[in-house]
Amino acid sequence: MTTISESAPAVATDEPTAGELIQRAKDLIPLLIENQDRTEQATRCSPEVHEAIRAAGLYRTLIPRRYGGYEQDITTFTEIVKQLARGCPSTAWGFCLAARHVVQAATIFPEHVQDQVLSAEFRAAEVAAPTLRIRKVEGGWSLTGTAQFASGIPYSTYYMGQALPVESEDGPPVGPPSLFIAPPGTWEMVDDWGWTLGLRGSGSNSIKFDGAVIPDDYVVPNTLAIDFPVGQGMPGLRLHDNPIYTGRTVGPITLDMAALMTGMALGALDEYETLLATKRTMRPPQIIRAEDPDYQRLYGRAFSKLFAAEALIRQGGEHHQQACRDQADGSQEFTALIDLETSALAGEAFTLAWDAVQEIILPGAGTGATGDGSRIQRIWRDMSTARTHVYVVQIDLYHRDIGQLRLLPQAD
Repeated sequence: MTTISESAPAVATDEPTAGELIQRAKDLIPLLIENQDRTEQATRCSPEVHEAIRAAGLYRTLIPRRYGGYEQDITTFTEIVKQLARGCPSTAWGFCLAARHVVQAATIFPEHVQDQVLSAEFRAAEVAAPTLRIRKVEGGWSLTGTAQFASGIPYSTYYMGQALPVESEDGPPVGPPSLFIAPPGTWEMVDDWGWTLGLRGSGSNSIKFDGAVIPDDYVVPNTLAIDFPVGQGMPGLRLHDNPIYTGRTVGPITLDMAALMTGMALGALDEYETLLATKRTMRPPQIIRAEDPDYQRLYGRAFSKLFAAEALIRQGGEHHQQACRDQADGSQEFTALIDLETSALAGEAFTLAWDAVQEIILPGAGTGATGDGSRIQRIWRDMSTARTHVYVVQIDLYHRDIGQLRLLPQAD
């Protein structure tokens, strides 16, 4: 089994700044665009693209310094995700959903487990839906079942997930879900991805467990991946002395969705700008569309929506980080309502991004942009699929929860 002493490098003295990491993500955009077709056909980004992201240090963004990471904040991470999505939505999706879960692992799991599994190479897909079954056996816990939509699994070094505890293989669940980390070699990746409308290159394969046994302390019983009790104190803050490892989860995950969708929309805006600079208006006088006041207005509307979406994501990141700081110093409990407020900002951001593409860029680009091979068509397909993700769809449920918690505070 991998341990920190075997694999984790010493902390580099030339650790990149947040700005340098973001610039590295921007620098990858041409490579990502160049590989979009191959990524979609292969149903995951190529080893070349994966290695370029890895060499840029982007997977290390949220990993604690103790394990060779850069320990950056959520705002930096979402900016990196946004830039990668501007190049290739599928690649960014797979990267994001493998790189972000280290925060949960570094927050929840005890020191000796983190020392065993976390390193600069920690990448973990995660499916929050508890479709697996977990049973106590000699030597640990046995896992069975299939988890669908494990985005980022082709390049994951571990898997994090939820499972329902059972007392026998065929027995009913006997309690709330457990959170676990599964080491490499305990699951089989199923070759079943690439059938959706979009995000076909995101590596969102299913994985199958067939009785593999994971160690006792790699399981945290009665713990939801999306809502664990940070108010009771988490190992992460004591171990890493950084408030980002003591925060709730729903807000950051919805910020990820907002960053992905906003990045996709910015990629569509880039293509739209090129189109406006090369195509002419249909009605006389036939001029370059970029010179036409009506097209200028439409472009300006789309830009404004995305500019606002970017601002909401930054504000959401700061809202979350302030809640983490307040929780860490004891000045204010990080409540479910505060977490949902971050989600509210994210929800408005991905709504603006969707509207910019659906209402302005796609119609304005014309029928030619809907053809196979068109980058705008691919982005629209990717965004349409992202629009069905559970954390995007249930934003209205979060609105209801916010109303309930604000109007009936005792419900928190």
